[in-house]
Amino acid sequence: MKRALRAVVWFLVGFIATVALLLAFQSAHAQVRIPPVATTYRLAIEREAVRNFGLEAPVARLAAQVHQESSWDPRAESPYAQGLTQFTPATARWLPTVCPAVGAPDPWDPQWALRAQACYMAWLYGRVPVYRYAGPMSACTRWAYAFRAYNGGEGALQRERLLAQRGGADANDWRAVEPFNARASWAHRENVGYPRRILLALEPIYLAAGWPGQAVCP
Repeated sequence: MKRALRAVVWFLVGFIATVALLLAFQSAHAQVRIPPVATTYRLAIEREAVRNFGLEAPVARLAAQVHQESSWDPRAESPYAQGLTQFTPATARWLPTVCPAVGAPDPWDPQWALRAQACYMAWLYGRVPVYRYAGPMSACTRWAYAFRAYNGGEGALQRERLLAQRGGADANDWRAVEPFNARASWAHRENVGYPRRILLALEPIYLAAGWPGQAVCP
């Protein structure tokens, strides 16, 4: 009898915890709104996404990234980056060497920014290395690594993946690599949170609103 009662109690505790988590998840998503100005740039994002990724282009994913970078404000500026997709001046100047079609660099021009974002993300996605002696790499992990490279550079990410591998973690799994840090603590927190917000919080909102694409992360 006591065992059955204990089982019921633990079931109720688990059920309440699950409901609380679901409510928190829904509340967090309810606070995010797609700015009306996003529709101004939707066709440009769709065009550049298809140009760089093909007919199954992740339009909603790239839109979620723009949302994260600037909240769709082409005048957005940080101490290091500029414009709709927040390119640093140095990266903007360098980008035409790997994406010649983007043209002369101009981060303040929304059309240039969207061309550059799509091409750069396709380039980074294609460069994510799959490590030997590790597990298979999912599309979710590949995208997470590509986003982390966009946000904080490929070099620091590769050092963190090597640290993970040496520590016995799966370097081909983005979640397993997250605890390993090869940069300033604040930069690591920002870099780890960047793909999480895009893939797990923002992309589902754009998909639900009818922007083309398909989720890759559970």
